[in-house]
Amino acid sequence: MTTFVTPPGTGSSGTRRSGSREAARPRHRIALAAGRGVGLLPFTVYVLLFLAIPTIIALVSGFQDGDGNLTLDNLSALTDPTILRTIGSSLWLAALTSLLGAIIGALVCFAMMGLDENRLLSRIVTSISSVLAQFGGVMLAFAFIATIGIQGAITVFLRGELGIDIYKNGVWLYELPGLILPYLYFQVPLMVIVFLPAMKTLKVQWAEANLTLGGTRLTFWTRIGFPLLLPSFVGSFLLLFTNGFSAYSTAAALINQASPIVPLQIRLALSSETVLGRENVAGVLALAMMVIMSVAMALYALVQKRAARWRV
Repeated sequence: MTTFVTPPGTGSSGTRRSGSREAARPRHRIALAAGRGVGLLPFTVYVLLFLAIPTIIALVSGFQDGDGNLTLDNLSALTDPTILRTIGSSLWLAALTSLLGAIIGALVCFAMMGLDENRLLSRIVTSISSVLAQFGGVMLAFAFIATIGIQGAITVFLRGELGIDIYKNGVWLYELPGLILPYLYFQVPLMVIVFLPAMKTLKVQWAEANLTLGGTRLTFWTRIGFPLLLPSFVGSFLLLFTNGFSAYSTAAALINQASPIVPLQIRLALSSETVLGRENVAGVLALAMMVIMSVAMALYALVQKRAARWRV
């Protein structure tokens, strides 16, 4: 007589236990998904209140007249020579400070390549860069006024001790050229933060293989280092460009008598007491900024996709 032994877990009770576990898995996944959804709720509300809704209001206001009716007349502001000059100045300022910030920041990252991440100096540079990249507005404007303003410490020293007057040809600090140095103050640290991880993807084995094959340091950088880092460099430049193009608080604190860049022109359209009936022009300017920013960020996404293949 043959006796069949039911393996554990395959009998009626085992089948029920297995079925109960399989039924519990979907419920567990649903609970995890619900928990994640609840965790993202505050961020979602924040994005809606302070990003999505203001963006929609700005876009809609650009296509409305003073009575709230739809119109395309506001778009004619983009043909105004003053507006076009302002957009050009904003593009010039953002491109110049981004390029200089990218080059200087890349050199700082190059100098830090030989440092261990756990070394004190490396941690200090990274921490300072994180702080200075977010330093702006009234505090940054006051720092430059106190140091290189008309009666700033450095200005007085140069004029009194060395006979050098940096404002001989005009007080450029409170004009468009005066924004270059303050913008570099936060562009360079931002470049260090975003480009340093890309620099660290360069492997020692690649340099050793280059030397083994008879290459030099120059051939390593021209044939390996620069080609691999170029997408990350371009992506970092685009990120700096969007940061410089949209910066407002520092420029607003330094420049009160003119509106040489788009954010200040938007402020003028919204708050001017001498130029009335141009509130909706601010929406058109905001639309132009969004288009330029969208193009820059789209290019940034494409470049980062290419650069990500070497980040292992």
